[in-house]
Amino acid sequence: MPFELGPLQVHEVCDGTVSLDGGAMFGVVPRPLWERHFTPDARNRITFALRCMLVIDGKRRILVDDGIGTRWDGRHRDLYGISNDDRGIDAGLARAGLTRNDITDVVLTHLHFDHAGGTVRDDSGTSCLNFPKATYHLQRRHWKWAHQATDKDRGSFRPDDFAPLEKSGQLHLLEGGTELYPGVNLFVSEGHTVGLQLVRLEAGDQTLVFCGDLIPTTAHLKPAWIAAYDLYPLTVIEEKKQLLAQAVEEGWFLFLEHDPNVAMCTVKDDGHGQVVVDRVVSL
Repeated sequence: MPFELGPLQVHEVCDGTVSLDGGAMFGVVPRPLWERHFTPDARNRITFALRCMLVIDGKRRILVDDGIGTRWDGRHRDLYGISNDDRGIDAGLARAGLTRNDITDVVLTHLHFDHAGGTVRDDSGTSCLNFPKATYHLQRRHWKWAHQATDKDRGSFRPDDFAPLEKSGQLHLLEGGTELYPGVNLFVSEGHTVGLQLVRLEAGDQTLVFCGDLIPTTAHLKPAWIAAYDLYPLTVIEEKKQLLAQAVEEGWFLFLEHDPNVAMCTVKDDGHGQVVVDRVVSL
């Protein structure tokens, strides 16, 4: 069942799972601490969800991120533990009664391969957009960054995932935060990567935030628990503190993109200054 936020219907669309190195996902946090939350496999990898968010509002069908996609060879599927053959985007959309052709908008938080890998599909040897009728929304600063990534983050981008967007006529580059549609707001986060955009849904006194890679799992609610992938660690810490303080005060719903067990929750202060899960919300 979808989660209803005023006139907005919110669905979970999961593009399977990916397995990433536990140390990379938790940076300087020692393994004895983070493995209390997630048990690593023999290769020190943790299995994470590839959870996208579908928002339906009248004629608008908005997909936030589009997963890792299927354009992976056997070696890389094994390296990253990609499992999405039977649980891909199509299956998730079907549960909401939709197909790829029904999507009107794709909001890409950023272009890392586990968030934008489903932008493109191969059809008879030709790369084409996976959502042919959609407008793709992305921050202009991040679009530029993805084309000139640094040695640190170059491996997180696969140019073939987004190259077809450039000449498609369907790419909408944004300059900072904006209200994309009534109740659908985008705001910029600068810690994980340059020009990351997150989504805030608002209806009456209710707010839902798609946390993306700013807060990928419930374990990352701790401000200092950040990934080695983050370009600007201190910025991530401050951004999390600000977002979580407001989430606690105003009772926001948080949609988690990578947590293998929790899709959405509310949070509270535990009485000792730490933000923790208050209530898990089913989708």
